[in-house]
Amino acid sequence: MPRGAVDPPPTNGRFPTAGHIALGRWAERVAARRYVRDGYRVLARNWRSRSGEIDLIVEGHGVVAFSEVKTRSSEAYGHPSEAVDERRRRRLRRAAAEWLAARGGRTGAVRFDVVSVLPDRVDRLEGAF
Repeated sequence: MPRGAVDPPPTNGRFPTAGHIALGRWAERVAARRYVRDGYRVLARNWRSRSGEIDLIVEGHGVVAFSEVKTRSSEAYGHPSEAVDERRRRRLRRAAAEWLAARGGRTGAVRFDVVSVLPDRVDRLEGAF
């Protein structure tokens, strides 16, 4: 598969018809594989706390990244990353603080990423907020 290509989505390869949960899980798998390919280690997937859920937590290159994964079948209604609004960013920060506290208040570098998965590409915005 070419470097920028995306694995086929669920439901017989017809991206828009997959159920939203299956589609979201597929996008998270694609994002996790990209992180691993780029030298990161996946620490947690779909980690939940009282504050919310973190799609992916990865570590590599001296940083722990908390990642929100968004997917859309096209950019007709905007880029997937546009769906990560201020409310969602606050929830991710609170959940990340809980994850860090549960692990003894890790002092290394921390970053918040947004990974957008589209039918033909994956865009990772490192340090999105």
